[in-house]
Amino acid sequence: MDIREFEETDWPAVWAIYQTVVNAGETYTYDPAWSEARAREVWIEPQPGRTFVAVESGRIVGTAHVGPNKPGRGSHVATASFMVDSTARGLGVGRSLGTHILDVARADGYHSMQFNAVVESNTSAVRLWQDLGFEIIGTVPAAFDHPTLGLVGLHIMYQRL
Repeated sequence: MDIREFEETDWPAVWAIYQTVVNAGETYTYDPAWSEARAREVWIEPQPGRTFVAVESGRIVGTAHVGPNKPGRGSHVATASFMVDSTARGLGVGRSLGTHILDVARADGYHSMQFNAVVESNTSAVRLWQDLGFEIIGTVPAAFDHPTLGLVGLHIMYQRL
């Protein structure tokens, strides 16, 4: 698998992944009614942030972005988000993207990384992030409206780089 920086021609494949993930309603707070333009604005990180794609056999199978969690005096803390094509789940795409993003964040000089909203019922993601060195530092109860489970918590996860 090759992980590389996002290119403009990647957007249709990234948009397809984005739509599938967001429309499922199980892992992101993003509104499925957002326009394609709004989704692109949210997903493609402006500088100093960066967006990546994971490519397997010429096909984009995942995407991630990394950038400052907050501006100014909070900009030394990174945040990141990840999406994997539904046909590629369980194949290590998320782990590869996670490892890559952590390496990028370190190389870009971030002090730490914080995930602001990991849905607690997304146990595979929680387990992956813990395997990669993140800890749950808090949970906001009933902060996510899951389509089948109802209100579930959002974990805040952290790792010092």
